[in-house]
Amino acid sequence: MVNRLAVDIAGLKLKNPTMLAAGILGMSGASMLEVIRNGAGAVVTKSLGLKPRKGYANPAIVQVPCGIINAMGLPNPSINSFGEEILEIKQLKLDVPLIVSVYGFSAEDFAKVAQKAEKIGADAVELNVSCPHVEGTGCEIGQNPKLVAEVVKKVKATVKKPVILKLTPNVDDIVAIAEAGAKAGADAITAINTVRAMKIDVETTKPILANKFGGLSGPPIKPIAVRCVYEIYERVKTPIIGCGGVATWEDAVEFLLAGASAVQIGSAIAWKDLGVFKSVTKGIDCYLRRKGFRSVKDIVGLSHRS
Repeated sequence: MVNRLAVDIAGLKLKNPTMLAAGILGMSGASMLEVIRNGAGAVVTKSLGLKPRKGYANPAIVQVPCGIINAMGLPNPSINSFGEEILEIKQLKLDVPLIVSVYGFSAEDFAKVAQKAEKIGADAVELNVSCPHVEGTGCEIGQNPKLVAEVVKKVKATVKKPVILKLTPNVDDIVAIAEAGAKAGADAITAINTVRAMKIDVETTKPILANKFGGLSGPPIKPIAVRCVYEIYERVKTPIIGCGGVATWEDAVEFLLAGASAVQIGSAIAWKDLGVFKSVTKGIDCYLRRKGFRSVKDIVGLSHRS
C-alpha cells in the first residue's frame, strides 16, 4: 500500500512531511527519541560546533503575546561529545532520518563539524547560517551570498551526506541567498530561521533579554516564512523545507502549497505538546483524501499553478 504522506528530500526518506526543527528538544538522544515516538518524520538536533558553548546568561527566553523570543547563544556540548546521543537513536533502527545542525565561524569550521557529524552517524547536516544573535556566525554569514556559497562548497567537498542550508529572513533578498546556496551545491533549503527581535520592560526601561536581541519564533513569523518559501520556489529548483510558525495542519498545508516539500515544527511544542506532530500529519492526510490527491508531492507548489 502506498503511503500518501511519504516524502523524499534530497535522498532522505520520511514517512510523513513533519520534522523537528533545530534548537527544540534536540540536545539528547532521549528527547529526540520521544519526538520520533510522537510521530515526527525526521529530527534535527540542536546546533553543534567544534567547541562547547555555555550560551548567554538568563534571561535568554521571553514569551510575547504572539510568540517566543530567544537568545540562547547556541549552547551545546560540541560535536565531539554528541556521538552517544546519536548512537542511542541509531541502534534502535527506527528508520527516521537524523539531521545534525552545525555552525561555525568560518567555512573551514562548518566543514570540520559536518565531517564529524557524518562520522558519528548523521543522515544529513543542516548548516545554521542564520542564527540572529551570535556574533561571527549565523546571520553574519547567512546575509552574504558569497560567504554562504563558500560554506556550502566547503562542506559539500567534505561530506557525502545531504547538505541542507537553513536561511535567515533577516536579509533584503532571501532568494539571492537561496540561489547562491543552490548553485554551490546545497541539496535542500530550510526557510526560515527566527526573525531578529527584542522586548523592553516598561517598568525597568531595560531590554529583558540579557543579550538584548533575540530571535522571534511562533505564529507571527509564519506569513513571512510562507512568503519566503513561495519566492524561493519560483526561482530555485532545490527542495525546500518550510519552517516558522507551524502549529496546525492548515499551517503545514499552506507551506506545501507555497512550495515546501516538508515542514519543520519547533515553538508549537511549547504550547501544543509533542502531539502536534501526529495532529499535523493526520490533518494533512485528511486534506489529501478530501481533495483527491494521491500524495504530498501532488500539492507541493500547487499555489503557483492555480
